[in-house]
Amino acid sequence: MDTTLQVKPTKRRYVTLFMIFITVVICYVDRANLAVASAHIQHEFGITKTQMGYIFSAFAWTYTACQIPGGWFLDRVGSRITYFIAIFGWSVATLFQGFAGGLASLIGLRAVTGLFEAPAFPTNNRMVTSWFPEEERASAVGFFTSGQFVGLAFLTPLLIWIQEKLSWHWVFIITGGVGIIWSLIFFMVYRSPRKCKYVNAQELEHIRAGGGLVDGDAPADKKARTPLTAADWKLVFNRKLVGVYLGQFAVASTLWFFLTWFPNYLTQEKHIAALTAGFMTTVPFLAAFFGVLLSGMVADKLVRKGKSIGFARKLPIICGLLLSTCIMGANYTNDPMWIMILMALAFFGNGFASITWSLVSSLAPVRLIGLTGGVFNLAGGLGGITVPLVVGYLAQDYGFAPSLTYISVVALLGALSYIFLVGEVKRVGDC
Repeated sequence: MDTTLQVKPTKRRYVTLFMIFITVVICYVDRANLAVASAHIQHEFGITKTQMGYIFSAFAWTYTACQIPGGWFLDRVGSRITYFIAIFGWSVATLFQGFAGGLASLIGLRAVTGLFEAPAFPTNNRMVTSWFPEEERASAVGFFTSGQFVGLAFLTPLLIWIQEKLSWHWVFIITGGVGIIWSLIFFMVYRSPRKCKYVNAQELEHIRAGGGLVDGDAPADKKARTPLTAADWKLVFNRKLVGVYLGQFAVASTLWFFLTWFPNYLTQEKHIAALTAGFMTTVPFLAAFFGVLLSGMVADKLVRKGKSIGFARKLPIICGLLLSTCIMGANYTNDPMWIMILMALAFFGNGFASITWSLVSSLAPVRLIGLTGGVFNLAGGLGGITVPLVVGYLAQDYGFAPSLTYISVVALLGALSYIFLVGEVKRVGDC
């Protein structure tokens, strides 16, 4: 009788994915805690709506400006060190927001938060590209991306409770403290696939055979490091990748409306009572949470059924962006139920389109994954800069209706960029 045992692949990649998920939850709670505290902050410091728009936008200025440097840094030192520095840095800045003394300090601390959060999603992308084969990658991206909606849908009520019981200051102190602790845990636990002692050869081969870059998350060898050339930049701004960047600007524009102005829209534009508005704020985030999970499952199922990577990944993104244009429908009703339905559909679409990182994984030049991810996230950061300011200025003089029209048009243009610019999904540099 053959006594040879069949060694099964380990499942360490799912531990890594759960760690990314927790990090994304913390990351987005630290982005959205300002929206929770904004009314109390405005009252305490006498801050106007226009000034609040600048505070909202301050995060995105440094977040966007540091995308390319963050991607460059990531390519050189790897995910473990990059993420430890990033999480620790943005968490300290978040904690100190609880001690802010007015407009200037809030703007400065939000800018520091954005600076340290800049490498977050390029790092997520690098980790998933290294740990997951192609057929599992969209689901993995969908799962960790859902963390941004989990934090907002399920933890926002907790933040509101903390604020009411303690004060708005403790919203920042507690969320910052949790992040500092998590940065230390992450640094102690995470290792790249080749260096992780809990991964066996069978799991490494499963990842490698499926297109995962098992060596792609280690720090670059000092001898192999070369300066960026004009040819490198040409690859990073290849037509296919430009299409993905434009699509990410569109996805981020819808997201940042909900992260910043949505509660004010409900209470000030539609004159909905605060308690009702609080419930209505939660529903779109839940819709987006289910949208992003469903998107990843649909994309990977299409791959398993023999559809091309391009078709499987692009279809949910295009459909989601088109569905996001439903947000403009709220301009034509004052019925709270219809407003909630339209907003939930729009944000479900935003979640459904949020597996865009899975295409970066498949398109980016292997040697430039961090830099490509940085440029991709820079495009999203531009949405974070423009939406708080555009909505603030338009709402000041014309109400929120033009703002919703703007977001719908941007979403439509994002869908068109995926249709006409991205084309066949094939790694740039291998063409």
